[in-house]
Amino acid sequence: MKKILYVEDEPFLGKIVKESLESREFEVELVTDGHRVMGIFEKFKPDICVLDVMLPNKDGFTIGQEIRELDGEMPIIYLTAKNQTEDVVKGFESGGNDYVRKPFSMEELIVRINNLLQLSKGLNKPINTSNGIKLGQFIFFPKKQLLQIGNHSQQLSHREAQLLAILSQTINAAVERKYILDEIWGNDSFFNSRNLDVYIRKLRNYLSKDDTVQIITLKGVGYRLVG
Repeated sequence: MKKILYVEDEPFLGKIVKESLESREFEVELVTDGHRVMGIFEKFKPDICVLDVMLPNKDGFTIGQEIRELDGEMPIIYLTAKNQTEDVVKGFESGGNDYVRKPFSMEELIVRINNLLQLSKGLNKPINTSNGIKLGQFIFFPKKQLLQIGNHSQQLSHREAQLLAILSQTINAAVERKYILDEIWGNDSFFNSRNLDVYIRKLRNYLSKDDTVQIITLKGVGYRLVG
């Protein structure tokens, strides 16, 4: 039975989510106060953490950073309010693997949890091959800006290599569109956003030689590289 450390200060929501997760055969430890989380984390030894961002005494991002310092591989999902778009980028920067916007459906949360638990087993993570990253049948060499499949090599532009490197960092996890724009172009202006669309199309064309490797658009969020 997989163990979930769930941190939520809204009693009604916390109770509903806890019971729903337990009905799916998860063991859930619900914590309502940010100050108590780290002590419980060390005793409970969860398989995954689901952290609300807005908490009394200590916010979810601070908790996530503290967890990440103790366990660099611990899967972390942040729960953010619908209007807290800036929290998404901050969440990734503080060590989060994924996020779910409030209000959320239990089905969405469970899919995200199961996905990260699968990733934590070592499945679908980037595999380094002689300084390259294995993506399906491809090997991507970020420093050489080269994408190779079989005997075919595709030389990438600097921007294309930057973009694929960001998407390759965590296979199957969501990457915020704004985060990509800020990392590559420095801001999320309309002009840069259109440029990103062009580069996504180019990478999809290159990756079409292996239909198991795809860049999935997450509407209103960003992208997910699967393969």
